[in-house]
Amino acid sequence: MTVAAILSGKGHDIITARSDALLSEICETLAKHKIGAVVVSDDEGVVNGIVSERDIVRVIGTQGVSALKTPVSSVMTKTVVTCTEENNINEVMAQMTQGRFRHMPVLKDGKLTGVISIGDVVKFKIAQVELEAEQMRSYITMA
Repeated sequence: MTVAAILSGKGHDIITARSDALLSEICETLAKHKIGAVVVSDDEGVVNGIVSERDIVRVIGTQGVSALKTPVSSVMTKTVVTCTEENNINEVMAQMTQGRFRHMPVLKDGKLTGVISIGDVVKFKIAQVELEAEQMRSYITMA
């Protein structure tokens, strides 16, 4: 199965921010939308970085609350691991696990088209296993 299968159920809604947004604005966005990361991109949908709850906790832990007044560009992860809708879900899950990150932007022709989280991947995998188990039960009871 591919990332496209996850996005077809989840949708392509994307919450982004500009690189000059203050960290306090990012916190408000995360809270408002109940999400764990925001993709930082330009107006054309090119990914410049990503900032997660972990990034925010790390910078506040070292710099204190004054860090909330800094632009997200100084805190965000600039080398972002991305995928496409054609990527295999198992490969994406392995990348997230190995890289110890929970959110991955999805690109098409270099432009942002979605974001998936490790929760989305796990939810999809569980649904897939449950469907296979139900199919197996149906096959056994028909035999």
